[in-house]
This record gives sequence, C-alpha cells and structure tokens, in this order.
Amino acid sequence: SEKYLLVLYEDKVECWDVRELCSAGGTDAKVTWTMQLKEREAMSTVLPLVPGGYITTVPPFYKSLSPLLNVVKLVLGTEHALLLSMGGTVYSWGSGHYGQLGHGSVENEVEPRIVEALHGLVMAEIAAGAWHSVSASESGDLYLWGWNESGQLGLPTKSCCKNKGEEVTATQEPENVNVFISIQAFPALVDLPDGSEVRRISCGSRHTAAINRGGELFTWGWCNYGQLGHGHTDSSDQPKRVEYFVKNQLTVLDVACGPWNTFVFAEQKEF
Repeated sequence: SEKYLLVLYEDKVECWDVRELCSAGGTDAKVTWTMQLKEREAMSTVLPLVPGGYITTVPPFYKSLSPLLNVVKLVLGTEHALLLSMGGTVYSWGSGHYGQLGHGSVENEVEPRIVEALHGLVMAEIAAGAWHSVSASESGDLYLWGWNESGQLGLPTKSCCKNKGEEVTATQEPENVNVFISIQAFPALVDLPDGSEVRRISCGSRHTAAINRGGELFTWGWCNYGQLGHGHTDSSDQPKRVEYFVKNQLTVLDVACGPWNTFVFAEQKEF
C-alpha cells in the first residue's frame, strides 16, 4: 500500500514502513512487525493489510446482500453505498454524517434502507459522490442529497457565492438573504436549464455531471482542477451546460467522473 510494504517468505511475513525505506536509502529502516508461518499456512495465506497488522484468510467485513433486493446497480461513495433494485427503488446505508443517505437525518445505517422520500417513484439511475448522492427517475427528474460544500447538489452554497464576488451582510432584509445549504438530508428535486430530462448521471468527489436526453452535458460543483469543463476553475452551485460539445456539434452519450476529473464519451452529430 502507500504506507506499508508486506513481504511474504516461506516461513514468515514481514511488514516495513515505506517512508522509512525511502528515506536515506532505507539504511535506518526497521521491520514494523513480523509473523512466523507454518509451511501449510505459507501456501494459502492472503495478505490484506488491516488495522492492527494481522493476517487473515477470510475477507474482512464480508457480508452478502439479501437476494430479495433484486439488485440491478450498486454504487459506492467514500463512506456510503447506494443500491438500485429491479423495481426502481433506491436503498442506502453506511455513514450518514453529511445526509448522504437521504433519510432526513445524519445517522448511520448498518443495513440497506429504502430512501422513503423516493419510494413510489421509479428510479432509473443512481450515482454516489464522496459524500453526496444522486438519482434520476425514469421520467428524467433529478434528485440530489448529502453534502453541498461546493455546490455539488446544485443548491445555493456559501463557497460558490464567494466565487461570484457576492456578499451577504447582517443588515440585509431576511427575504433578500440567500439561503445557503451545506447539508441536504432529504432528496431535493433539481431542474436542469430549460427543464431538460436527465438520461445519465455521474459523481466525482465534490462535483456532479448529467446528460439530458438531447445529448447535452451539464456539470456543477467543485472545479479547482477544471473538472467541470467550462473553461475556468470557478466552482458552481448551478447546473451549467458544457458548451464545448455544443460548439463542436458533438452528442454526449456517456459520462464518468473521477474524484477530480471527468471523462466523456461523445460522437459527431449526423445531419
């Protein structure tokens, strides 16, 4: 791993600190821990590095999902999971500290739990960012929930207000003060410009991308590395169309967000 190097010998396992090995040619490096192995153990031992530094032949934290869920898609955030069933129902579980589970609280869930706010709506797509979640219905409606620190939910956030040079003072009238949302614990319906219907969705760590049924790409959220594709590095708390594909007469077919980048599959329009 980035931190440790495990070495398997015929009769033992050693663990070394990578930083110590890399510094000064490793002359001062010492074995972090070692374990003696019997001959038959050495042949079958797998080496997952787990807290406490021990060897196990059983995958840690393994737990099967109920076949009654009829899973068609599973996506993972940094600390949470989303599941889409064959009937278009969304389940979530894991950490809920940023409202990313969509249950109206910041509590954790050990087992998959139906996102009640979406129950009865047939969902076609799901995606998970680091600490936010997205779902698109069969009719093309877009729902987002979780952390909104960089506007990744498409809802007003203070960090994006600063990017725009706007200021909110204590002397402003309450009705004129922007309502900033840092955590949205329930799914919120967010519209794309011109009421576009959503066909594909994807999430980065703190940004979101969606393709409408006309093959146009919209992005919003964190943009420090230019991952939104708008030609600048300003974050946005509003979905904006990526004009590059429109200007070059390209139809966007699919999108996949990495943590801090965005990959797009597009083809030339036929006339």
